[in-house]
Amino acid sequence: MIFRQLFDSVSGTYTYLVASRKGGEALIIDPVLEKVDRYLKLVEELDLKLVKAVDTHLHADHITGLGALRDRTHCVTVMGEQTLADVVSMRVTEGDRVAIEGLSLDVLYTPGHTDDSYSFLMNGRVFTGDTLLIRGTGRTDFQNGNPLQQYDSIFNKLLKLPDETLVYPAHDYKGDTVSTIGEEKRFNPRLKVRSADEYADLMNNLKLPNPKMMDVAVPANIHIGLHQDEIARKGWAVSAAEVLALSGRPDIAIVDLREKGEREKHGTIPGSLHAPYPDLQENISTGGMLHELAEATGKRIVFYCAFGERSAMAVQAAQDAGLASACHIEGGIDAWKKANGPVIR
Repeated sequence: MIFRQLFDSVSGTYTYLVASRKGGEALIIDPVLEKVDRYLKLVEELDLKLVKAVDTHLHADHITGLGALRDRTHCVTVMGEQTLADVVSMRVTEGDRVAIEGLSLDVLYTPGHTDDSYSFLMNGRVFTGDTLLIRGTGRTDFQNGNPLQQYDSIFNKLLKLPDETLVYPAHDYKGDTVSTIGEEKRFNPRLKVRSADEYADLMNNLKLPNPKMMDVAVPANIHIGLHQDEIARKGWAVSAAEVLALSGRPDIAIVDLREKGEREKHGTIPGSLHAPYPDLQENISTGGMLHELAEATGKRIVFYCAFGERSAMAVQAAQDAGLASACHIEGGIDAWKKANGPVIR
């Protein structure tokens, strides 16, 4: 396995790059905007393909690199389903898995620092975001933070992991790089409390100043979505209501770009084909399934995904590949459901 821990000294942020092998798919956790060039250089040096970028929560002390990485690599952006971010490609919740070739991360919902805080467990490592830090815990006094929720996240989820589990937080300000669950149980002063109420009292009286970047970072990180307006201006977007009216026509092929797990959990549009986003280039190239479907039968390809981000990227790629009739459902299956479109499971 390839594992790299990267550091932004300005915000004290740790970013993690993981892959199962050289030449394989890679995933990045908590990227910082100013470091995107460095990440992409490292991805190139290690002969990797970045396919997913994950934020553990909506950060207040730096601007995320999710949007820039998506724009430059066409990777899938991932956050928890509670996030206020306007558009991310994939929203996850407790019990889901974030998978790439050869690796998967188990998703743990660990609110408290914010209400959209998640941790990710992988091969004896847990990426804890700002929920559990090395000899500390994330503050709980803004962004719908809640010390009682954080107590539950830490004591009833994270500290239930095996003692040897390596703890990789999103931040450190003292120079520590890694800990273990066992170490934090023994030595973390924030965890030397006898009850949830005592922990809440401790956290409610920290009296910390707001992060210097908070007023800039939070609004910027909410608006990271791939703006679908440009795709619409080019005439490559259709509304869910329009697709409802077209549904069942023989000259329309509705194509679902989501992963198998998303389809099983959230359902599919009846009659849609499954062509996962990671296989897009192969499918739209000459000889590929979607290219042949459009060219040989004259069908119009209508892409959709969860919220329209992957499908917007897909329709641009399809147009570039010569599939001039390709379009996508603006807002994805989320918009389809809001338009009372039928869903099968």
